[in-house]
Amino acid sequence: MINFFNDFANLCFERFGNRVKNWITFNNPWSVAVEGYETGQHAPGLKLKGTGAYRAAHHIIQEKSYIKGTCDFLGLGHFTTRYVTQKNYPSGLGDSYFADRDLAELVDPQWPDPGSEWLYSVPWGFRRLLNFVKTQYRNPMVYVTENGVSEKTQCTDLCDDWRMTYLKDYVNQMLKAIRDGVNVKGYTAWSLLDNFEWDEGFSERFGLYYVDFRNKNKPRYPKASVQFYKRIISSNGFPNQREVESWKRKAVETCSSSNQLLAADPLIGHMEMVTEIVVPTVCTLCILLSAVFLMFLLRGRL
Repeated sequence: MINFFNDFANLCFERFGNRVKNWITFNNPWSVAVEGYETGQHAPGLKLKGTGAYRAAHHIIQEKSYIKGTCDFLGLGHFTTRYVTQKNYPSGLGDSYFADRDLAELVDPQWPDPGSEWLYSVPWGFRRLLNFVKTQYRNPMVYVTENGVSEKTQCTDLCDDWRMTYLKDYVNQMLKAIRDGVNVKGYTAWSLLDNFEWDEGFSERFGLYYVDFRNKNKPRYPKASVQFYKRIISSNGFPNQREVESWKRKAVETCSSSNQLLAADPLIGHMEMVTEIVVPTVCTLCILLSAVFLMFLLRGRL
């Protein structure tokens, strides 16, 4: 594995080294430990409840003697916020990393829900988190490595108004945190393109560009958020509310041509038919067959 990683790193340095100066070795170490060894959602897919995450984290920090004092920046990925409250879990539930925390996560039903079941838009939580890092960790240099919102739909409407609103609100809260004195040096919207989202596969789309994964050429189509985010970058913020609203209107207008191109793709029409007709039909047949099988099984036991 070490040799494979060396080959991968050398390839990255060779191809991108003249442009990329900051590198992150392990992305989402929490996910590596918890979702790789506790829940089994990610590779290597182990479900060692109550022990796996701790052992994985312990092995990760064994190298601390090599890296102590070498931290040059904090890479922070942030998408949403939760309230927490104290909660005691019954011992009969068995060992679990989540039960060990003795807390429950809560959401406000009034928080906007763009579509993904776990991602609520809570912009003020972003500012509070950045200020927490400032006060608790001596205000380190922070690069926001991931911040964005997804949709879990098969729709081909590229006028993603909810994503533009999310980006506007979250970037604005980050700017407020910078004025609070937080040492934020960079921000990256997640993500440039729709991509492979771990256990969600291609079903959860974060991209500013829509990717048609069913086409072997993987064509890209710009969503409205492309033009909107471009305006934020070129203006280095928000000039005034009226101007920002005009950005959104123009972005929605320009996305109509992308919608027409995407709708003209015959594969898209075929897949919409599969999604709307074939998938529900197959699910219904599976339920009926399961019911018939259960009836025969029960008759055999009577």
